[in-house]
Amino acid sequence: MKLRAYVLMIFVVAVWGSTFVLVKGALADATPAAFNLARMTLAFALLAAAYHGAWRGIRMRDVGAGALAGLFLAAGYQFQTTGLARTTPSKSAFITGLVVVLVPLLSAIPGLRPPGAHVPRWNTYMGAGLAFAGIVLLTAPAAAHGRASHSVAGGLDALLPDISSINLGDVLTLGCAVGFAFHCLALSHISPRIAFKPLALLQVGFCAAFMALSLPMIEHPQVHWTVRLMVALAIAAALATAAAFSIQSWAQSVLPSTHIALLLTLEPVFAWITSFLFMGERLGLRPASGGLLILAGITLTEVVPQPHVPTAHEA
Repeated sequence: MKLRAYVLMIFVVAVWGSTFVLVKGALADATPAAFNLARMTLAFALLAAAYHGAWRGIRMRDVGAGALAGLFLAAGYQFQTTGLARTTPSKSAFITGLVVVLVPLLSAIPGLRPPGAHVPRWNTYMGAGLAFAGIVLLTAPAAAHGRASHSVAGGLDALLPDISSINLGDVLTLGCAVGFAFHCLALSHISPRIAFKPLALLQVGFCAAFMALSLPMIEHPQVHWTVRLMVALAIAAALATAAAFSIQSWAQSVLPSTHIALLLTLEPVFAWITSFLFMGERLGLRPASGGLLILAGITLTEVVPQPHVPTAHEA
């Protein structure tokens, strides 16, 4: 059973990683918020059909909890997809992966700390520092980029980041990592009190509802129904959302939490591989070093077992 859980989790992580490229291509045919709304609506329809018997078990107190989880889930997806339209799939995946660092880091706040959780350990803070340094290298070009200088000051400029040149898409994607982190913390408080199936229905349903409400405030939606868009929607909704939620919840009951978290570090790796193969994206030495630092920070954060493991944060 454990072997099956490992195989299925690797499959899920591979799907999440590849969807960055898939969604990036689909955004040529639909605006980000419109794509998100179509994706979540389809995912909710699939879950509603698969878990139709769970509707009878939903209590009134569950509705508020599901709405809270759906709100953070919607925020995470809206930031992520809007950012992905303005940055590369690899950068988006590496920055999104910071959720694994942010969850234990935010657990230092007593009101947010999951029930029974301990204060974050030294590795959490060190991992966060490495991840932050990685973000700077990944998103900000060198201050001396584009101009030659052989002086000592010029050499120092080559090491310092040019913060003013950070891509807006990267900043929005960082907001997605924060949104998903709060979603994970919300689930850590909610999931012990609500069965998985009702919770899945409620959070995805409310996520779609919040996306519908926010759509006119975010953009003027445009959709051109192409084969590429419909394939992306089908994979993102069926595999990367509905199926992934179910598989991960089952796998977390079988595998140690640290093993799940370490498997999640493979997500940006799969995203970079698919981006390289299908889009020809190549990371230079500086952003590649940043990506490796982010992975190192995520891994270090999870070396010492943490009280909670993030849920799905795919593209």
